[in-house]
Amino acid sequence: MSQSVPATPRDNSREGLGKVVTAAMAGTVVEWYEFFLYATASTIVFNIIFFPPNADDPFAAIINAFLIYAVGFVARPLGGIVFGHFGDKFGRKKLLQFAIILVGVATFLMGCLPTFDQIGYWATALLVLLRFAQGFAVGGEWGGGVLLVAEHSPNKERGFWSSFPQAAVPAGNLLATIVLLILQWTLSDEDFLGWGWRIAFWLSVVIVAVGYYIRTRIEDAPIFQEVKQEVAQSKAQGYGVMEVLKRYPRGVLTAMGLRFAENILYYLVVTFSITYLGVYLEYDVSRILGLMALAHVAHLIFVPIVGRFTDVVGRRPMYMIGTILGASWGFIAFPMFDSGNDFVILGAIILGLAFHALMYAGQPAIMAEIFPTRMRYSGVSLGYQVTSIVAGSLAPTIATALLREFDSSIPVAIYLLVACVITLVAVLALRETKGISLHDVDDEDRRRLVEEKGTL
Repeated sequence: MSQSVPATPRDNSREGLGKVVTAAMAGTVVEWYEFFLYATASTIVFNIIFFPPNADDPFAAIINAFLIYAVGFVARPLGGIVFGHFGDKFGRKKLLQFAIILVGVATFLMGCLPTFDQIGYWATALLVLLRFAQGFAVGGEWGGGVLLVAEHSPNKERGFWSSFPQAAVPAGNLLATIVLLILQWTLSDEDFLGWGWRIAFWLSVVIVAVGYYIRTRIEDAPIFQEVKQEVAQSKAQGYGVMEVLKRYPRGVLTAMGLRFAENILYYLVVTFSITYLGVYLEYDVSRILGLMALAHVAHLIFVPIVGRFTDVVGRRPMYMIGTILGASWGFIAFPMFDSGNDFVILGAIILGLAFHALMYAGQPAIMAEIFPTRMRYSGVSLGYQVTSIVAGSLAPTIATALLREFDSSIPVAIYLLVACVITLVAVLALRETKGISLHDVDDEDRRRLVEEKGTL
């Protein structure tokens, strides 16, 4: 049985850990730039050019665009399962390199699509296909990226360092928002809808090349290399989604529960807010994107700060605070949106992202500490991505439908409240793992296998 030793970078230096963090963040920025590019474009572009016009119901095309948006979330668990299986077998690095290429190709081709006016519903079908490919790649990206950092990090600082790939998500979102904002500022509405929006998708080629190169400069963590050899020599130890469901069903359910409200809150703040402000309140789109860009900067700063606190006060307390505060956001934010004041609206968006950071920052450390190394990629990806189907994927659609049906934001706020109650149950069931060694998690897994073998 292996000794419990701190998980440190291969070259045992802060510089080595910094390289790993940079590699994880670079790819994550790229993939979430492309993923959120679609989210923003759904409200301001795709609802117009990929669907037939409906003058009687301005929400109809937006809901259709959001449903295709949801396709990416449906693909994410499949991507998580496939990438998790092979990532646990061959390593995190190789799968992450493939993921970044796949999402880059899908996004570039999305920028080449003909419109509904040109080929009818074939344009919509091709958009669905590319959206699926995009979601499949992102489904494998998150687990590999955060584990690459978590498995290299010191035990007492895992929450802080593994929060940086999480911070790359608002960074990618910020980048997408800035690109669209610049295009809107420099082009007429006709040119932007005609061809300008495509530039944002074509730019993915440049940032994919940068992200891929950075990821060639790092290696998998020593703890993974050790366990990989051990699993290859042992008949008792396996990997993959079936193994994690068999051995750690409670861990998967807990991860899913933790993810539920966090995922819904985020997409209400960054996606549905654009619909509420732009369509319901008829705010100027450039004005909304400018406020969103500032809010993403704040979110980028919040995440690693919260990550540090999870190492100091624990994973559970920070998550619980975020869940309770998140339940109140809808009741606070929508009246702030209705005020019509830019500073008040910005405050509402930042408040939502601050509440989100309290939950989101600690997720990589929490989930890495739930599962042993031999099945960690599969367990983390499954728990994280499956929830997206019923949470973030449908949140903008459900919120838009509620707004259309009741002509009020109150039902949307209640929807978020219920989601937070579900997540609070998962938080209460969570075991505190602050400072735990991943080697100890593996040792416990080996002990369980020995006990199981002895009872047969």
